[in-house]
Amino acid sequence: MSDRKIPDEQHTARTLEAYADTILDGAAAAGALELLRWDATGISQDLDELARLLDEHARSHADEHALPPDGTSPAFEALPPGHRAALVRRLTAPGHPEREFWVLLALFCNMAFDSAAHLHTAEAIAAGHPGLAVMGMRRPDPDGLWRYPDHSYGRPLARLHPDTTPSGSPA
Repeated sequence: MSDRKIPDEQHTARTLEAYADTILDGAAAAGALELLRWDATGISQDLDELARLLDEHARSHADEHALPPDGTSPAFEALPPGHRAALVRRLTAPGHPEREFWVLLALFCNMAFDSAAHLHTAEAIAAGHPGLAVMGMRRPDPDGLWRYPDHSYGRPLARLHPDTTPSGSPA
């Protein structure tokens, strides 16, 4: 079975998830494909074409390095991890004519992992989102707000104005 016989949607998913995990191990589990499919990204309608291009580059890379064809997986997914990384370095290098596409795809893969941009933060944390867990994001307080006992700069930035309401709004 060649990689062209895999149903298109599954082929695209497997190719792009392999790309996501090449960019950042765990990005696929963090929902990179879900984020890429979100119409807010502006590239959701182009994912099939990006997967096709990526597999085309992967087949060329495999030929250049005399890698035996897998025949059961999409071409990019079938590359050994080191070869996937080398191909991504080539595609994202300054001067590559498609660089902007591959860098954009990489940025979205990172966003899925380290900000869960496609999910409500509290829900992502409650569900055990892998990227937010690795980063140590804690659950909000019972009222749904995040409060931190330690200030990020080691001191408060400013005192609350005396007329600030309990909700934090200025009076």
